[in-house]
Amino acid sequence: MPKRRFLFWIRSYLPAMMLAAFFGTIVDHYFVSKDLYYFPIRPFPHLFSINIGFSLVVLPIFVFIFLRLMSVVNKWGRLGLILFLSLLAPILERLAEACGLFIHSNDWKHLYSFFGYLVFLTIIYRIYLWTNPRR
Repeated sequence: MPKRRFLFWIRSYLPAMMLAAFFGTIVDHYFVSKDLYYFPIRPFPHLFSINIGFSLVVLPIFVFIFLRLMSVVNKWGRLGLILFLSLLAPILERLAEACGLFIHSNDWKHLYSFFGYLVFLTIIYRIYLWTNPRR
């Protein structure tokens, strides 16, 4: 069997990756406008109030890796992966805060991130399944 090209692999993940970038941008903009968090270091700070680099580069790559992992585990593995990554989100947020990339208001609870990523990852996986019905 011939080796498959990168575009073959990315094509099935692209709709979910693009929607993840869109949802991530919208959610970040909402929370920044509500002053719940702030990005002190961001590309094009005079144009964007959010870290557009995270939304348009890091998040789609993360979603690609997430969906690849979801395709190789069973039902319980998928549930465990979503829970694990949702639990990892608040930890990585604290790390980003310590590095000065992210600042939360005093009203922010890191439990919000756990539930937010739980819902986000579930929706992204459902979108992936919907756009790839043969899987």
